[in-house]
Amino acid sequence: MPLFTRAFIAGAALLSAGLAAPAFGACRDVRHLGETYLACSFDPATSDIRLYNKDQAGVPFRSFRALSLELRRREQYLVFAMNGGMYHEDLAPVGLHVEEGAEQAPLNTNPGWGNFHMLPNGVFYVGDGKAGVMAAEAYRLAGIEPRFATQSGPMLVIDGALHPRFLPDSDSLKTRNGVGVTPNGQVVFAVSKRPVRFHDFATLFRDALDCPNALFLDGTISSLYAPEINRHDRLFPLGPIIAVVAKFPR
Repeated sequence: MPLFTRAFIAGAALLSAGLAAPAFGACRDVRHLGETYLACSFDPATSDIRLYNKDQAGVPFRSFRALSLELRRREQYLVFAMNGGMYHEDLAPVGLHVEEGAEQAPLNTNPGWGNFHMLPNGVFYVGDGKAGVMAAEAYRLAGIEPRFATQSGPMLVIDGALHPRFLPDSDSLKTRNGVGVTPNGQVVFAVSKRPVRFHDFATLFRDALDCPNALFLDGTISSLYAPEINRHDRLFPLGPIIAVVAKFPR
């Protein structure tokens, strides 16, 4: 049976049994400044949001399909997934990467070239039924011990303010994806449907998605797995992957 079909059957079975099910229907189109974005929201108190990079043999998953197959062997399935932060040529994370409380790559606040080093960069983290986005230095000082975390950059929105280097008339247009957290704790993932500038993408999170803190995940390679809308991107090999996971009912 196809993975998409099994996922929908599993969700329906949970609902009929009166149990909490992942939030199918969490994705919607959002219009902002003349462009359309896809935004998908999840409650970390009821959705199992995780980070993945390598399988149990230490080999990068590289794709949503490979991760789906591994989860299926564990009697789990993907509800949603998105590329989850920048990575090196060997698909290793550029910055902080935490899985099940174990730090697999350290926080990186070094200056350098490229979007990741457009400081401040930031961290998306999950633990104890809560999630957050913080600038990297603030995260370090807070002493947070998450269950899962990923670092990327730049920050899009920092305590309600746009990243200071974003220009409203920039001619740098790319497909972009990112993550933010609303004041009531909802995690919102978004991806542009066409190339957009940083400034417009940041104001999407601040003004349209109500996220006072939001983090850029990547551009061009932006990939999404969302079976509810029959989307399974296979554009590029992937490093870190953010996933919403559920168990098949017995």
